[in-house]
Amino acid sequence: MIETQGLIEQHIHGAFGCDFMNCSEKELLETSDLLAQNGVSAFFPTVMTDDIEKIKDRISLIKSAKARQKEKTSKIAGIHLEGPFINPEKSGIHEKKYILPLQIDLYKKFDDEIIKIITLAPELDKNGEFINHLKSKDVKISLGHSIGTNFDGINQVTHLYNAMGAFSHRGNSTVVSALHNNDIYIEIIADSMHVSDEVLDITFRLKPDDKIILISDALPMAHSMEKEGIFAGQKIFNKNGKLVNSDGVFAGSSKLLCDIVKNLSDKKILAFSQAVKYASENPLNYHDLKNNLKVYWNDDFTINKTEFI
Repeated sequence: MIETQGLIEQHIHGAFGCDFMNCSEKELLETSDLLAQNGVSAFFPTVMTDDIEKIKDRISLIKSAKARQKEKTSKIAGIHLEGPFINPEKSGIHEKKYILPLQIDLYKKFDDEIIKIITLAPELDKNGEFINHLKSKDVKISLGHSIGTNFDGINQVTHLYNAMGAFSHRGNSTVVSALHNNDIYIEIIADSMHVSDEVLDITFRLKPDDKIILISDALPMAHSMEKEGIFAGQKIFNKNGKLVNSDGVFAGSSKLLCDIVKNLSDKKILAFSQAVKYASENPLNYHDLKNNLKVYWNDDFTINKTEFI
């Protein structure tokens, strides 16, 4: 067996049938235990674009669950707020009716210290006041669901290639700017569906070794028996592992981070140790977290067992 430290899920909407936008506190705590069994030391429940009152409710519930967590579980490290301050042109699965302009007074309606990452469209922050306000609160600011190319004040990019200005060999584009800027972290969904294997390989060659973070972007249907369900107010279907809405738009992933590490290792896109680095060491350093888990992997890159430190 191969021993590693635990993985960090910094972008996950749910799993095992649990939807972080609709679950109870008990269900969230149960999911924390299941994530630990799947190699996750800590995670950032992702709250997506929705009604302001719903966002407030989710923040309150997740904060309460975090306070109640037992010692030996996958720790809630904070909230990743994906929206509602995004570009309607790149809304993806997010409901456009809930998208908000980048205004500080609107953010203050649900501002909370548990929010650690915010995905937004910086091109809509015309005078930079919104981003400067977030920087003063020590929040990681992630460019996503965006066509922006200015990375001033930005820490990272949300699921590179997905829901952003595509690669262009002429002029600026979001993807080109993200790849060219060596100071920016990138999230990437390396399930071989959101991004092709060839592009994954190119990306891992281009970006600095310490600026890549693997994410799952997992939905409630991940690691569940459900073949269809409701997410973001829409019906979602499992099409041979791809979770899409009725228009074929990706809604998220059916994989967890351990599955993504296995996928990259099986296909030799990355060495196993490198895949683990991108799923563990890099996000641990980025968020200044402490690992509380040992993960024991079989020779086929599946998890044999986990053990709390």
